[in-house]
Amino acid sequence: MDLRKLKTLIDLVQQSGIAELEITEGEEKVRISRFGAPGAAMMMPQGAPMPLAAMPAETAEPAAEADVPAEPAGHMLKSPMVGTFYRASTPGAKAFVEVGQAVKTGDTVCIIEAMKLLNEIEADRDGVVKAVLVENGQPVEYGQPLFEIG
Repeated sequence: MDLRKLKTLIDLVQQSGIAELEITEGEEKVRISRFGAPGAAMMMPQGAPMPLAAMPAETAEPAAEADVPAEPAGHMLKSPMVGTFYRASTPGAKAFVEVGQAVKTGDTVCIIEAMKLLNEIEADRDGVVKAVLVENGQPVEYGQPLFEIG
């Protein structure tokens, strides 16, 4: 496979937000994953060996900054599962909660998609949303802080 095609495919994966892309051309097979090895796109060819293409460092930097928030003063609402974080029920819809909005225990604050199931995440205490710690559409880990509620 041509290196220009590989670069185009890597750019497509980065711009579209998809997690993984697999392409087969004849006997050549390439798999590009955004979240495989940190800072690199994983490519597993079946035919002749191909070099790994490095992703730009700017893709890895924002995630590193998001993992180290400032010392929070309020309560952290943490993710109960691994999945994809969504602030609204559908693309383009109004977010469930905004910074500065009061929430009560049991109010839906976001959705986490896991294995094609949409799970509503509820506030676990009364308070005011001080910060949203995850960007819409970003993957989240179990126990990762999602919101600061004060």
